[in-house]
Amino acid sequence: MANFPIIRIRARRKYYRLIFTGLMALMMSLIISSALLLVKVGFVDGFFMELMHSWVLAFVFAWPSAYICAYLVQEHVLSRIEFY
Repeated sequence: MANFPIIRIRARRKYYRLIFTGLMALMMSLIISSALLLVKVGFVDGFFMELMHSWVLAFVFAWPSAYICAYLVQEHVLSRIEFY
């Protein structure tokens, strides 16, 4: 088996929330767009292109809303819970 090198990216800690919410929004918007398209129209010709259009539109809304929700939960909800 081939040993592929592990790719590591260095980023400042202040970008953690931005990167985390971006990756979460990317994955969740793909899953939700795929599921909704399958339920709505099924697996038809041109499904992949329709998925790409739907995914881009979903991501445009998902990233800012995930960023805002993560901020509100971390600052206003989790700050009131004492973890031990």
